[in-house]
Amino acid sequence: MKIVFMGTPDFAVASLHALQAANFDIVGVVTAADKPAGRGQKLSESAVKKYAIENGLKVLQPLKLKDPDFIADLKALKADLFVVVAFRMLPEMVWNMPSKGTINLHGSLLPQYRGAAPINHAIINGEKETGVTTFFLKQEIDTGDIIFTDAVEITASETAGTLHDKLMQVGANLLVKTVKAIEANDYNEVPQPQSDDLKAAPKIFKDFCKVNWHTTNQAAYNLIRGLSPYPTAFTLLNDKTLKIFNAEPEDSEPTIASGEFATDGKTYLKFATQTGYIKLTDVQFEGKKRMLIDEFLRGMRLT
Repeated sequence: MKIVFMGTPDFAVASLHALQAANFDIVGVVTAADKPAGRGQKLSESAVKKYAIENGLKVLQPLKLKDPDFIADLKALKADLFVVVAFRMLPEMVWNMPSKGTINLHGSLLPQYRGAAPINHAIINGEKETGVTTFFLKQEIDTGDIIFTDAVEITASETAGTLHDKLMQVGANLLVKTVKAIEANDYNEVPQPQSDDLKAAPKIFKDFCKVNWHTTNQAAYNLIRGLSPYPTAFTLLNDKTLKIFNAEPEDSEPTIASGEFATDGKTYLKFATQTGYIKLTDVQFEGKKRMLIDEFLRGMRLT
């Protein structure tokens, strides 16, 4: 069975590696075009492209997925199955091309958390469990028939970064299981259940990342965990942006108003919420490097 793999970030690399390790025939890899990055604006290759080149795989980098030349190149690969992990939304002329269809690996237990940021939103909403799902693509995003799922616990101190790494490995294993089942024609497609109580996982923009201190301790802590290490929660301090990578909840009756802070100027900096305090432990001030809180407070005058 010939496979074309489509993906871009590190999350997708684990799946591509797992498929290769299972000796599947990867006839092509589709990934994002190189983009300028950094101060020098040098062209940067995607993590998937780097892996594909290192492993001698054919790489396609279309700017537009409906480009006739790309469609012709894709057809020429004569793949039986397309596998998509953390890639763009595909037009029907692409996902409908292979005889065995196109499957996707999604970082949630569908139908919950459809969208671009399922890992972040699961933590932000205080979920205790999430997982990964493999399913067949169809036109509406993340709505196709489910093939397999695998659940993962979300711990009380889980961040988006640690959960990403867990789901990346669990997802890679589930994807191999899925492709083997498709190759053997030994699986059952299950339509996604209909529900009025679905939680979405839309793309996250900057305004969403600002911490609202006028809420509960748990809600503020969940936001910080769910955005760490990227795109990172932030607050304003001395009229500048302070990114918060890690923090600890302190569930004690606040003696100052929500949004105000207390500090000894040496070892702690904590913001009051409606139900307690959030102690910042790992931060980055605008224009400065990332620091632990004691280093940050050294020589800092806070107003």
